[in-house]
Amino acid sequence: MGESSEPTSSRRRTLLRSLAVGGSLTTVGCMRRLRAASGWESVSPVSVEIVALPADADPYALRVAQSVARWFRAAGLRVAVTPVAPEELYRRVLIRNDFDAFVGRVPARLREPDGLYALLHSRFGSEPGWQNPFGYANLDVDERLTEARSATGEARTKALAAAQHSIARTQPFALVAFPDAVRAVRGDRFAGWTRRDYRSPLGYLALDAAPDRPADAAATARTAPDGPAGTPTERATAADDRATTPTDPATLRVVITDRRPTENLNPLAAEFRWSTALTGLLYDRLGRETGDGRVEPWLADGWEFETVDGRPRARVRLRDDLVWHDDEPVTAADVAFTYALFSDVTLGRTDESAATPTESEAAVAAPRFRGRSSLVADAEALDRRTVEIRFVDCTAEVATRALAVPVLPEHVWRERTGPASVGGVDFGAASEVLVSNNVPPVGSGPFTFERNVPGDRLVLERDDDHFLADAAPTDLPGEADGLPSYERIDVTVVGADETAVSMVANGDADVTGTAVGAETIPRIGRAEGVDLVVGRSASPYVLGYNTRRPPLTNPRFRNTLGHLVDRRALVEDVFDGYAWPAASPLAGTGSVSSDLRFEDGHPVTPFLGSDGTIDAAAARAAFREAGYEYDDGTLVGRD
Repeated sequence: MGESSEPTSSRRRTLLRSLAVGGSLTTVGCMRRLRAASGWESVSPVSVEIVALPADADPYALRVAQSVARWFRAAGLRVAVTPVAPEELYRRVLIRNDFDAFVGRVPARLREPDGLYALLHSRFGSEPGWQNPFGYANLDVDERLTEARSATGEARTKALAAAQHSIARTQPFALVAFPDAVRAVRGDRFAGWTRRDYRSPLGYLALDAAPDRPADAAATARTAPDGPAGTPTERATAADDRATTPTDPATLRVVITDRRPTENLNPLAAEFRWSTALTGLLYDRLGRETGDGRVEPWLADGWEFETVDGRPRARVRLRDDLVWHDDEPVTAADVAFTYALFSDVTLGRTDESAATPTESEAAVAAPRFRGRSSLVADAEALDRRTVEIRFVDCTAEVATRALAVPVLPEHVWRERTGPASVGGVDFGAASEVLVSNNVPPVGSGPFTFERNVPGDRLVLERDDDHFLADAAPTDLPGEADGLPSYERIDVTVVGADETAVSMVANGDADVTGTAVGAETIPRIGRAEGVDLVVGRSASPYVLGYNTRRPPLTNPRFRNTLGHLVDRRALVEDVFDGYAWPAASPLAGTGSVSSDLRFEDGHPVTPFLGSDGTIDAAAARAAFREAGYEYDDGTLVGRD
């Protein structure tokens, strides 16, 4: 039989009449299926995959994801929760943008008022790294965050408040909670644990020898034989033997649950760098951040700001006689090179394999420190110790943030700006800068690389030629007062928080370098000689959305999802009370207006339910108001 010549619209009407014979259509779900069958429109269930770190890599992320999934399912969504190993999760989220939603933590540095610019400005939506991994595009937020960079006083306060309100309404991520940072420490070998910030290398540098330790113990350790002057393997073995001596006062023993720092020491590798504590001991910065948010000179002797053509400009003078760990001098040219590399890791290389000239000429920005490096228009070495840094439109106070990035040696990193190649696969416009594991690293920091066993151990040695050996305490920022009493750091990787705590309790480690889950607190409390250190973390957990993918492109849809997250229930049930809910990523910074404080509930997206139980009827009504419908209890959207 040949094709019917009946007009399409007529055939559809005939089909509908035949389908309706025997009675009227009684449900919206049936009607929608009939419309889909007739070709009027197609509908599909709304489904979301939530990726999160597994329990052995993060004590809370997977449990948060599972709780959120239950609430979403109660509202009619189809939800899958997928545990993903750290490197793969961060590659999917930060580099490939291959996700629907993720549960994870936002780095603390992005919580600065100016850090929001990198986290959410649309200019960064196509770049890799923590700068706008959500693909969020909101012109109002762009305008307010740009304004806040160059405004002062009340104008800056208003701009930040307006940006935060818009973010809270449109929900590029649902802020879950700020966890308490729980650590186990021993006070019999080192003191001052409760006064330190272990997110920063300054916290470790400022540790004191225990008061009851023999006065000459550190001196004895420093003058101990260095072992055989043989092959690197023999020297590494000797160093390892010394580092594993439990009573050795010259070794700070750190246990962590994240193996990535033992595998990769590239300060620009977004998927490997969560904390800068270890790489911050290897790489110095022009300035270091202090606890009150200021940036004070570190590698720099100081700096002077002036305003030229309405924009800030700084002349930065380096300390004298600085050297890299390979004994090459640190110069102003290294500083200028660093900012050029951060701006474009290819340094303007022309890629002949690119499909178009536009591709070959496009800059490839470094995926870390982007918010800060984007403040720099250009940098120029004036002499061996002086560099002039010219900034974009911002205030001098904001510009100083750009001085707190790691300075890299040009003679090491310039050769890495060629095309990236892994296993013979050329990554075209990318650069070796982004894929190098940077082992062994060459920095100028107070510690040098000694050895590593990927996935198991990392040993760093104190650099007694570092400027800290001679610097007066009044010259240094924050807690730093010179080189520490210990001469090496031995970092050991274990598979679980409980194991890490047991190592400290058994005297095999001095501190859990990565924060551990609240479920370990009873174990810490029972252990003799072990102290519990709890501090408020500046890194919140978020449920982040890929706003590039429907239906997450729709801010009304994301806003409704925000109403399905009971932050208080998560704090009690998942974090055991060791966290605090918030409505703004700037909570605790003094930059949040009173109407965005989390008190009785979220002030913008209050939970549609109570005590961790969704009001399903209210949730479905909210989705219908946002333009969605239900088919036999399943939320559906139009294709």
